[in-house]
Amino acid sequence: MPPLKLINLKFICPLLLLFACSSRAQESRHEIVNRAANPADDAKPNSSSVPDVYAITGHFDRIVILRFKYDTDLLAGLEKMVKQQNIRNGVILSAAGSVRGYQVHQVTNRTFPSRDTFEKNPTAPADLIGMNGYIINGRVHAHMTLANPDKAFGGHLEPGTNVFTFAIVTIGVLNDSVNFNHLDDKTYR
Repeated sequence: MPPLKLINLKFICPLLLLFACSSRAQESRHEIVNRAANPADDAKPNSSSVPDVYAITGHFDRIVILRFKYDTDLLAGLEKMVKQQNIRNGVILSAAGSVRGYQVHQVTNRTFPSRDTFEKNPTAPADLIGMNGYIINGRVHAHMTLANPDKAFGGHLEPGTNVFTFAIVTIGVLNDSVNFNHLDDKTYR
């Protein structure tokens, strides 16, 4: 009987190793350096002509609630509806639902130029706990929070985040008098 146990271990151990490796095979990470268009902007100090904090006031003209069906790319759907609904400037107020897989990026350093780490797992389902961000001159700048049984995590929404059961995103659309020109410009400092 002992030789049989040894044979079983010879087959079971490689299978367990193969299973453990394949279960994480879909997850990938890579980092990019996010340099300013003008490299000198990454090295420049803060300017005294740019206030430490400033306020932008406006009113919502309307609220738009978007519903996404199974397997729709969340970012592509947002971009499509922002264009279709003629949203120039807006605030992403909330989101709920679930995804079949995801791609997000997070900032991973503290000095300029900034570095972003992209995390992608197209086969990892998760609950869409929330989303916030802005529509800036028609461009989507969305952050989301996801959760699975092990953790909550999030970052900037990227292509490849596909809806599972459904997704709902609520956008407050601001009137056209609102100026978001420097809102997410890292060189405006």
